[in-house]
Amino acid sequence: LSTLHLKDEKTKPDANGAVVKADDNVEKTEDEEKEDRAAQSLLNKLIRSNLVDTTNQVEVLQRDPTSPLYSVKSFEELRLKPQLLQGVYAMGFNRPSKIQENALPMMLAEPPQNLIAQSQSGTGKTAAFVLAMLSRVEPGNKYPQCLCLSPTYELALQTGKVIEQMGKFYPELKLAYAVRGNKLERGQKISEQIVIGTPGTVLDWCSKLKFIDPKKIKVFVLDEADVMIATQGHQDQSIRIQRMLPRDCQMLLFSATFEDSVWKFAQKVVPDPNIIKLKREEETLDTIKQYYVLCSNRDEKFRALCNIYGAITIAQAMIFCHTRKTAAWLAAELSREGHQVALLSGEMMVEQRAAVIERFREGKEKVLVTTNVCARGIDVEQVSVVINFDLPVDKDGNPDNETYLHRIGRTGRFGKRGLAINMVDSKHSMNILNRIQEHFNKKINKLDTDDLDEIEKINN
Repeated sequence: LSTLHLKDEKTKPDANGAVVKADDNVEKTEDEEKEDRAAQSLLNKLIRSNLVDTTNQVEVLQRDPTSPLYSVKSFEELRLKPQLLQGVYAMGFNRPSKIQENALPMMLAEPPQNLIAQSQSGTGKTAAFVLAMLSRVEPGNKYPQCLCLSPTYELALQTGKVIEQMGKFYPELKLAYAVRGNKLERGQKISEQIVIGTPGTVLDWCSKLKFIDPKKIKVFVLDEADVMIATQGHQDQSIRIQRMLPRDCQMLLFSATFEDSVWKFAQKVVPDPNIIKLKREEETLDTIKQYYVLCSNRDEKFRALCNIYGAITIAQAMIFCHTRKTAAWLAAELSREGHQVALLSGEMMVEQRAAVIERFREGKEKVLVTTNVCARGIDVEQVSVVINFDLPVDKDGNPDNETYLHRIGRTGRFGKRGLAINMVDSKHSMNILNRIQEHFNKKINKLDTDDLDEIEKINN
């Protein structure tokens, strides 16, 4: 697949040539970091070496409940064009992922069916909708037939890479990027069959500049709808694009979460859909030993952490702080004491964060100091110790039980034994801990010296 040449001053290529931009939000308020969903999504794509093996059950709601529900266990069953099957295998997919088993037969059915699907990063959904687009294209027709919207320039490039990889044995298929910085002559018509871009530029290309004839689009993909609607203006632009498309155009929408705002948006842009949802997996704390350490201030918490450091670094550990400032201070203090730690912080560029996570994954650093927002969605299987240097609280100062579960739940995965240590430095934080205990109905014991020996045994 050939692509149009891109120019953009605000971005710079990383070591692999991927274009990533720095976080614009340089300093957040001390108490709260705003979650940058687009940066988080990009980070997940950069650090994902393979698909996540999810155990979530998939729930399928069909538009026509009487039609048989097909799911496939192999790519051959889909009767793909040989050059696409070759592309799929070249990408390392041996069999369809959970979401692909159910989504692909629906996306490739005749006549085309619309789909709203919930799927986290790493479940193979990009490859699924790319396969659907490539299957519907008539390579002999030199005009856009498939249109894919991404929330940001960087995420559009990531999807473009998947299209290029999967279509590498299909040279007559071409791809164009409708993104900022890609300037075309007025009056020019685009001959590429697939266009991927951000809502503002795509809207301009369809209406004002008329580079694309929206009436000829067969497949319309709206990727990362939850990230999309978090951006001002994107929702409205996406709806305006959708209204220009023909009635028989296939509409496919994907989102990692299905909160009400996403759901309302999805129903506006996808008429008569099939729906694929993930049933929520119940996380459990049964395999995780939880302790707390009583201190009187931040410096005492630091000393306590240094005392237990030897016991925890046999395995890999994550230390969570409430703010960037505390995380940076703690990482610097630990380094000064001669401990080797990595810091994952929000002001880093996305590719820098990816490099830190990669080193941690490979065991080059044993301890990762981070804030909540930065670590969201990052899976490192070998973590067996989590330390809450600060207990998780919401913006009103109440216990954030969901974050607590999310933080320490990383340790007790796959039936392994895990360990969580909570640092308590005031009456207020003891109260928070007590409320967390009540919520989960799990006792959290005070850590004493004997427990440290026990911890070393767990980690060995």
